[in-house]
Amino acid sequence: MGQGNDEDDANQCNGSEGLPPTSSSSKLMKIEAENGQLPWDVLDFISKKLDFDDIFQIAGVCKNWRTFHKFYLRNFKSSQAPLLVLTSSYTKKAYFFFSISEQKVYHPKLDCFRGLSYSGSSSGYLVMAGAYKLLLMNPFTRRKKKVINTLAIRHNLGYMCCQPLLAFAKGSEEFIIVVLCKHYNSLHIYQSRHSCWVTYSTMGYPWKVVDFVVLNNTLYAITEEAKIGVLSLNSASLRFLELKNTPNVTSSRLNLVSNNGQLLVVHFVPKVILHVYKIDLSAMEWIKLETLGDLALFYANGRSCYALSYPCRWGYERNSLYCISPSLEKCQVYSLNSKLKRCIVPSGLRAPPRSRFYWLDWCFQHVHEEVDYSLVE
Repeated sequence: MGQGNDEDDANQCNGSEGLPPTSSSSKLMKIEAENGQLPWDVLDFISKKLDFDDIFQIAGVCKNWRTFHKFYLRNFKSSQAPLLVLTSSYTKKAYFFFSISEQKVYHPKLDCFRGLSYSGSSSGYLVMAGAYKLLLMNPFTRRKKKVINTLAIRHNLGYMCCQPLLAFAKGSEEFIIVVLCKHYNSLHIYQSRHSCWVTYSTMGYPWKVVDFVVLNNTLYAITEEAKIGVLSLNSASLRFLELKNTPNVTSSRLNLVSNNGQLLVVHFVPKVILHVYKIDLSAMEWIKLETLGDLALFYANGRSCYALSYPCRWGYERNSLYCISPSLEKCQVYSLNSKLKRCIVPSGLRAPPRSRFYWLDWCFQHVHEEVDYSLVE
């Protein structure tokens, strides 16, 4: 589905012809009505005074504000710290974002997640799974990309049953979704250009992929035997790389991480082991890192791992790994020698009585993955 249909989908999702007005957005509309077109420096000043949630509603005021919002949002997202994706046992199917650096909770105020469960966060979208369907929703623009039928996978991608990756075709509105069904050891890829699913492996045969990532517009995958390869979008194949110094390890806890043109492999078991390797694609070899330098890792237990350069800008420690898990109500901080340095207990997070929050994942708003078909076909 093309981007041109996003606005109509968003309206249907919200159940009205536009976004429900808030007190802040009503004030913005009043300002616009009184003052007409505003210079961008004035709009920039106003945007700095708005709450996080209202930032994403200023586009609904008028064309002048919508044009400003399009360019402002790009810089705004890149300047934001990673957010935690939360849900509550009390408000089932309601999802929240939490900023550790600001110790603040944000509610996306979406009412279209009924009957859906969180699967993952990718390229600025939440991927929600339901009864044989996936919903792609950008919570920051209130736009729904598409509802995708998953009957061809033959598995119910319910709560936390799959790990998705969303990437857009370079120079196109087309997109792909890579889905790892961990309960069934199967890997599937959906391409919007063909509107169909292709199964790459099932029941762990011919290989058991445990993670994947986009690097330099190419889709890489890693198996539980630490074999790394390039996933083809032209055929259901995985072309393995001939790498030197591959560690002798077999684990489902191997994560691929893309950061600033580098491919990293993270092998992490909380309080037991933390090994980080760089894959030197020019020398075609594994290199074990003794330090992360100006880098921090963000790990969602049993799911994905992400990297952030110069994390001190948002109050995070360099050369550290931040770990969250649905079973914990705190964020654990590890050093590279796998020692637990400290725990972060949020001060601004209060669950309803007889309830608790579940920390699901990390969300990086500015990440926008792209694949280049010409590199893999």
